[in-house]
Amino acid sequence: MPSDRLMRIRSAEFQAMADRVLRVTELTSRLNVLPFGDEAGKAHLFEQILGKPLPPRVTIYPPFYTDHGLNLDLAERVFINQNCTFLDYAGIRLGERVMIGPKVTFITSGHPVDPEERRLYLTGAPIDVAENVWIGAGATILPGVSIGRDAVVAAGAVVAEDVPPASLVTGSKATVHRTW
Repeated sequence: MPSDRLMRIRSAEFQAMADRVLRVTELTSRLNVLPFGDEAGKAHLFEQILGKPLPPRVTIYPPFYTDHGLNLDLAERVFINQNCTFLDYAGIRLGERVMIGPKVTFITSGHPVDPEERRLYLTGAPIDVAENVWIGAGATILPGVSIGRDAVVAAGAVVAEDVPPASLVTGSKATVHRTW
């Protein structure tokens, strides 16, 4: 699901994704109980989760959660604090020197808003975070968002639209947009 699209829930593609989610959940559960100093053990599990070794100078503090792992693209010198979640099936790219605070959530998939289609499809769109971005504790980044270079996402923000470079975004107020 590397671009915006729908995936039928009762399909071979969905079953392959569900199988991968189960495998990665098992791997992250093992990762999250390793002693903090077990660098070799963490490196081995991250390689299985991501399908490749971690890039140089990437720091990830467990607990760490992802549902797929293979579509998480980390550049050098990325820092990810504790208890972050990456639902990466549609793809998440973090540029160089990105800093992620604790309890940040990235979500690349969802369901259609229409109640008739909600149980039939998954929707998905990638997330792209440019270089030198700082995302504060507890922020949530939603499908299809791009965050520009040097931007700051404030703690607790819910980001549903693109963030311009060198800007600060805040807020998490829910708003009714329509009813059916």
